[in-house]
Amino acid sequence: MIKKLPHTFIIIFYLIVLAAVLTWIIPGGKYTNEIITAGGIQQKQLVFHYTENVNQWWQVFSSFYKGFVKQSGIIIFIMLIGGSFWIMNSSQAIDAGIFSFIGFTRKLSHYRIFRKTGVEPLVLTLIWLMFSIFGAVFGMSEETIAFIIVLVPLAISMGYDSITGVSVVFVAAGIGFAGAVLNPFTIGIAQGISGLPLFSGLEYRMFCWLVLNAISLIFFLRYAAGIKKNPQASPVYALDAHWRENHLQQTGQIVYHTPMSSWIIFGFICTVLLAFSLTSPVTSLKIGNFAPASLPLIPLLSVIYAATGWIALRKSVHFFLLHMLLFTILFLIAGVMGYSWYIMEIAALFFAMGVFAGLSLKKSPNELVKLFMEGARDILPAALIVGLAGGIIVILEDGQVIDTILFRLSESIKGLGKITTVSFMYLIQTCINLVMVSGSAKAALTMPIFAPFSDLVGLSRQATVMAYQFGDGFTNMITPASAVLMGVLGVARIPYEKWFKWILPLMVILIITGFLLLIPTVTIELKGF
Repeated sequence: MIKKLPHTFIIIFYLIVLAAVLTWIIPGGKYTNEIITAGGIQQKQLVFHYTENVNQWWQVFSSFYKGFVKQSGIIIFIMLIGGSFWIMNSSQAIDAGIFSFIGFTRKLSHYRIFRKTGVEPLVLTLIWLMFSIFGAVFGMSEETIAFIIVLVPLAISMGYDSITGVSVVFVAAGIGFAGAVLNPFTIGIAQGISGLPLFSGLEYRMFCWLVLNAISLIFFLRYAAGIKKNPQASPVYALDAHWRENHLQQTGQIVYHTPMSSWIIFGFICTVLLAFSLTSPVTSLKIGNFAPASLPLIPLLSVIYAATGWIALRKSVHFFLLHMLLFTILFLIAGVMGYSWYIMEIAALFFAMGVFAGLSLKKSPNELVKLFMEGARDILPAALIVGLAGGIIVILEDGQVIDTILFRLSESIKGLGKITTVSFMYLIQTCINLVMVSGSAKAALTMPIFAPFSDLVGLSRQATVMAYQFGDGFTNMITPASAVLMGVLGVARIPYEKWFKWILPLMVILIITGFLLLIPTVTIELKGF
């Protein structure tokens, strides 16, 4: 008889207890900025000092509270997204869009080029590459949570499973994040601290991005093809019944209509966009830290919204709401790349979408609140998981053991060869990322130590940045300390243990690939290195 695996909440609690035990074993330590005089020049340098142990014991329980406070932004983001999408789901608009999409793919399948392979792998590949580019260019991470509610039921309707729906968004963005072609939150900060020109070495990182995507896509598409052939082979087939029963209705049950309220909302949104266009006539799009062009992006999107929205309304309110969702995503991209939006602005954008969707359906204020509460209740477990996972980091930070771990690891690699040194740096960054998933925080902590150290051993600082880049990227997709991962799995209703078993082989492949890609950085003369 197979013993039932513990609930995700229990797994997180065990990890918090383990973190607390480590604070009794590992000495406390802290890096501090000190002024060091070298060659008559004064400069700031991180210096490690051992401190008194801050043992954690009863804090195991208070860490839950602190974890919720620490991750409050993502928790609120998840709740607002869940409530807003529930309002939209009440219209069956997403169902209508899925059925239309399936009909479109069936028409394409009649073409000879798609008869053998089918059109679905092409669709999955294009979606994957889009999210991977988002991860590589502006570090998409938390934003992926909003897309899970759409792409998981879409994947299931195409004959796949929820793991496929999560992978095509979250894993794709994670691969892009690890490739980090122009990611300002990782590469930008790490190179800035290391004294390197921003986004130098772009050519080799682009090559790495292509290699990582090619390997991951092969792994992903092989899995998807197996599930397409035999859906019951999915490790989450039984759990996906929630999506099949509650989110995929029969097309005959959808009554297509366009109430007058939707025309009124359309006119109101057009008026708001007109005012937005007048106040922001030009947008400076930032790709990484570059601002290559100033474009009339908001006026352009507004005009396209007005023209296509009128067409969607003439068809039915369902397609108008899908049109609203599409432009919510487009304005999200414009806001992130042009106005440095983060989860607060994105959550507000989706909340507004939910309210306007409800008003378009002639819902009363009380009905809107009822639907929003149902959606928030449905997604509550995902929000709870995020808060609980935050407790792991709280224990390690309050116990002051993270800096000690980093110091001990950095000391252990002194006196090694170049390939061995860069490999150990990569391993250290990978291990640290299991508990400290913030790329910018890790860069601020590790690069002031590793960049000067690489000079002492004759190692390129660019190679050190690459070791950080890979170490920071891959394990975000498997560590339970990642609030984004736990949020994504919670929304998709995938237990962590099932996700761990599925993604572990890919993690092993990616980590080995990262090591192989680091070798040329110390053995070949590469541009920017």
